[in-house]
Amino acid sequence: MNTALLAVAAYLIGSISFAVIVSRAFGLPDPRTYGSGNPGATNVLRSGRKSAAVITLLGDALKGWVAVWLAARYATPGEAELTMALAGALSVIGHMVPVFHRFQGGKGVATALGVLLGYHLYIALGAAGTWIIMVVFFRISSLASITAAAFAPFATWMFYGFAHPFFASVAVVAVLLIYRHHANIRKILNGTESKLGQKAKV
Repeated sequence: MNTALLAVAAYLIGSISFAVIVSRAFGLPDPRTYGSGNPGATNVLRSGRKSAAVITLLGDALKGWVAVWLAARYATPGEAELTMALAGALSVIGHMVPVFHRFQGGKGVATALGVLLGYHLYIALGAAGTWIIMVVFFRISSLASITAAAFAPFATWMFYGFAHPFFASVAVVAVLLIYRHHANIRKILNGTESKLGQKAKV
């Protein structure tokens, strides 16, 4: 019962869309109405308000970490890692299909990073480092996110192995995250994907 309750709590935490909340607080348009239509930090950045984008990024990452931390703190003895794995995956799914925002969510990159931080610091740093390197060379956030998502299961396997619940959680999240970028993948292949720093009409 404790595992189920914590899993539901993780989904609800993930369903809090900081992009929407922060945009309202800053008097910005709903991020689902311009740019990529994705309620995430990268799209909020297209509004031209860097501070709003940073707060969105930190908020989305924090909720992933909080979901995992709560699972670790209140899990039934002997079920902590399984509960953390479920909570991590469901917090990202909550971000992607949030019950509080008509199931119109983001791609889950920042939330997934927060989850990785809850699992293992070095895995999170590796994924973040992969994202940064790709952005420095290509300045395409979606490409960096896809690459980091592909890296994360490999790094998790190195630390925990295939049989650990964290590996299954990270693998599922990686697949979902890459799938959520399917439109971006087409644009990357067509050479039409926007780059960081480009301002959208809002």
